[in-house]
Amino acid sequence: MTEMTDQQPEMVFSDSAAAKVRSLIEEEQNDNLKLRVFITGGGCAGFSYGFTFDEAIADDDTAIENHGVTMVVDPMSYQYLVGSVVDYKEGLQGSQFVINNPNATTTCGCGSSFSI
Repeated sequence: MTEMTDQQPEMVFSDSAAAKVRSLIEEEQNDNLKLRVFITGGGCAGFSYGFTFDEAIADDDTAIENHGVTMVVDPMSYQYLVGSVVDYKEGLQGSQFVINNPNATTTCGCGSSFSI
C-alpha cells in the first residue's frame, strides 16, 4: 500500500469529503470503512467515477488519510486520478462526492464521466 503524505500530495482528499465520510462511517457504526474511489469504462464521456465503501485495503492501493478517515484508490484508477481533488458538495441539485480531475480533457454535463 502506498500512503500519501501532507507534502505535495498527488491526490487530494478534501476536508469536506473527509467530514462526510466520517459522518457516514458513524452512521454505519463501522470504523473499518474507507472511501474507495475508482474509474470504470462507460458513461457518456468514456470513463465514469465510482465511489463505494470498503473495509479492505489491497497491498497495491494508494491510501490517503484526512481527519482520521481514509480514501483508497486502486492502481489502475490512480493513474487517471493523479492531481485530482476529491470533494463533497451540497447544492440545489443535491449533495454528492465530486472529482476535480485536471487530466480530464472533456467531461459530461453531470460531472460523473470524463475522457482523457
